[in-house]
Amino acid sequence: MILRRVLVANRGEIAVRVIRTCRRLGIETVLTVAAGDADSVPARLADKTIAIGSYLDVEEVVGAAAAAGAGAIHPGYGFLSENPRLARACEAAGIVFIGPGADVLEAAGDKLAARNHAVAAGLPVLPGGLVRAKAAGADGAPGAGGEGAAGVDGAAGAGGGAGAAGEIAGRIGYPVLVKAAGGGGGRGLRVVRDPADLAGAVAMGSAEAQAAFGDGRVYLERYVSPARHVEVQLLGDGENVIHLGDRDCSVQRRYAKLVEEAPAPRLGETLRVGMRAAAVAFGQHLKYQGLGTVEFLVDAARSEFWFLEVNARIQVEHPVTEAVTGLDLVAEQIAVAEGRRLGLSQASVRLDGHAIECRINAEDPAAGFRPSPGRVTSAVFPAGPGIRVDTHIQAGSAVPPQYDSLLAKLVVSGASRAGALGRLRGALARCEIGGVATTLPMYAALAADDEFAAGGVGTDYLARWLELQTRPVRDKNG
Repeated sequence: MILRRVLVANRGEIAVRVIRTCRRLGIETVLTVAAGDADSVPARLADKTIAIGSYLDVEEVVGAAAAAGAGAIHPGYGFLSENPRLARACEAAGIVFIGPGADVLEAAGDKLAARNHAVAAGLPVLPGGLVRAKAAGADGAPGAGGEGAAGVDGAAGAGGGAGAAGEIAGRIGYPVLVKAAGGGGGRGLRVVRDPADLAGAVAMGSAEAQAAFGDGRVYLERYVSPARHVEVQLLGDGENVIHLGDRDCSVQRRYAKLVEEAPAPRLGETLRVGMRAAAVAFGQHLKYQGLGTVEFLVDAARSEFWFLEVNARIQVEHPVTEAVTGLDLVAEQIAVAEGRRLGLSQASVRLDGHAIECRINAEDPAAGFRPSPGRVTSAVFPAGPGIRVDTHIQAGSAVPPQYDSLLAKLVVSGASRAGALGRLRGALARCEIGGVATTLPMYAALAADDEFAAGGVGTDYLARWLELQTRPVRDKNG
């Protein structure tokens, strides 16, 4: 099968990214545009546009693809990208979904189901368990022993069903992490260090998860800190699965990634090889098709890692992998969707150099990262060898309050991490976005920080660094 026309069901920089690869491959693009996006950069780049009311309406998106005569839908990331209902609706309409099948999306999207699949594939998981619902169906969750409860204690069937929060926390030991079963992105996450705070954290986490995902189930896991967040990029065709290296995503604020690197710095080779092999084993277990990322929590000092989750879509941070592999990951997605076998073997994947990405958001770090919607008055980005900018903005672009605040991704690469870091500092100095507050000044300061420059920071790094920036400077007399 050869795709001639693709509906891009997204907006922003990822829509631009997909459109550009489609154009290079000779594929016509039709872009869905909701209110406020009709005159956006992606809308001007696409061959055609079609108006919709919401990027989250499955029936409307599939209907738009059918009306446009598109043979496939590329969902990008976010919105409907990991929604099994969209994958099933595409199948029913005879439209190709550029991503994994609905069964894999269901296995990956439910964190408990993914955890159980990880155990079945032989991956290490942190001790934990599903918290018993107050009543069957309450909070949108199954009752005790409901679907997804078996096996959450680290082995299929271990512990049977769900348990009371206090019992689970007592078994695995404090501190514990309250996590949403039905989704990620930091929603529903709470760290609990004191047993007296557990009930409130579970209630708040469940309420937040219900509001975000329509699923109030939460589970507890042992909380590990200091730790690093490292992920492995997978590519599969349903039979063969390979990895495309690893990325470090430890520079985070409230569990949201801000800086990513490939490969993960200062990681022992035995640990790196073990994580990559574990990710491939997980992909083979699911008969994975398309792009996906297996994420791990890492204790580098003790050379231990544990499965966190799998993201069954293209990631925001995919450009750093492209920089070190020389591959176009969107093109690889499309090739698999067309029914082709992988054109790569594991042995043919070459990882060269180092790449770093900064997510430039319309937020004000000096005001607690307050969102900064408005209109861009100027946008100047650097160019040159080893510099890439993925963006959907230019002077005059609107930054609406109802969507994610990502404005651009600055990606630099070099023969070494030191070379990439030097290039990052120079590139940041040549970035300018006017009209809205952005995180650019923070990245310039981070790039000059000695701890960040040394590499291998943990997930607690940014919070510590931000706290230091707000402390009053003492004079020499103290």
